[in-house]
Amino acid sequence: MQLKWTAVALAALTLVACGKKEEAAAPAATPAPTAAAPAPAAPPADALVVKIGHVGPTSGAIAHLGKDNEFGARMAIEDLNAKGLKIGDKVAKFELLAEDDAADPKQGTAVAQKLVDSKVNGIVGHLNSGTTIPASKLYSDAGIPQVSPSATNPKYTRQGFKTTFRVVADDTQLGGTLGKYAVETLKGKNIAVIDDRTAYGQGVAEEFEKAAKAAGGNIVGHEFTTDKSTDFNAILTKLKGAKPDVLFFGGMDAVGGPMLKQVKQLGMNVKFMGGDGLCTGELAKLAGDAIGEEMVVCAEAGGVEGDFKQPLEDFKTKFKAKNGVDVQIYAPYVYDAVNVLAEAMVKAGSSDPAKYLPELGKIQYKGVTGPIAFDEKGDIKNGALTLYTYKGGARTQIAVVRGAS
Repeated sequence: MQLKWTAVALAALTLVACGKKEEAAAPAATPAPTAAAPAPAAPPADALVVKIGHVGPTSGAIAHLGKDNEFGARMAIEDLNAKGLKIGDKVAKFELLAEDDAADPKQGTAVAQKLVDSKVNGIVGHLNSGTTIPASKLYSDAGIPQVSPSATNPKYTRQGFKTTFRVVADDTQLGGTLGKYAVETLKGKNIAVIDDRTAYGQGVAEEFEKAAKAAGGNIVGHEFTTDKSTDFNAILTKLKGAKPDVLFFGGMDAVGGPMLKQVKQLGMNVKFMGGDGLCTGELAKLAGDAIGEEMVVCAEAGGVEGDFKQPLEDFKTKFKAKNGVDVQIYAPYVYDAVNVLAEAMVKAGSSDPAKYLPELGKIQYKGVTGPIAFDEKGDIKNGALTLYTYKGGARTQIAVVRGAS
């Protein structure tokens, strides 16, 4: 896939640090009480009930990411109901059925079956590729459209299912871009790779390694861990002996943060790279002072440019006001995924999965994350990536990369 770099010249890697937001000052005096906002109007008694299922890990090591996604889904449901959206000749009442898969494939298929049995009209999720892929078979068998906001393993949309869609770029682009970047921009010569053996971690690491080799990089070692591990000294010591200047980790921030601490303890002088699972607002907290200035380079499987920057910033502001926390990473994509399902239902005049599925396949939707349209596999067309580093403890954007449509 041919790529073009935008936003800044990547070879220079001149970064502008994101300032920390200051807390609002306490009011000088207690404001006078105001009238409570009117409650939203109740839907008509004959409203069309539309059930949207959402699945993510809201317990376990990456619960902060699962909750981030679920917050995005809830915001979408509330906004749709506030609009009084009509599907056919009825006002739709959207309901969210949220489930926790704990990032575990077995639990993922169990809750997927629960949602199928509940006769949901559409699915948004799961968060991880390792839970999304096995669950997608159940949704496909039931004929229920599934839009993933964050699963990036290419296999998800390459199983031949007509019900699978995703609103972010996949690991072919994500890992491939990072591999090329490691060699051409970071000037990495000796490159080490670690992955956590999950569908996501292994997939993105393999694509990274493939691209790094193609760009002329020398892979000096590839080691393995798990998504539950906390001690990496053995594999890091082994890799240190090969004197890498770039270390790529295929896995999530909950493992990447502690790994960075042990990289520092061992005195390894490397650029630490990773995909979207690593590239979160939480990473700096998990790594502490081990995350050196501009030491980490990672990519988020999404990104906005031009006219779409302001809608995304507005969403983030609204998200924090409502939920009391900043967006971690994929909440805006979840928000768009729910709205894409609703838009397809409106166009079809029906919430019946069999009737609106064809409309979903040819959707042209302007979301807070940019334009959304799908190719014949269900992948987003012209998907974007955003490259980041960390400076002053804050995630700082380097550039947006967009593939050819």
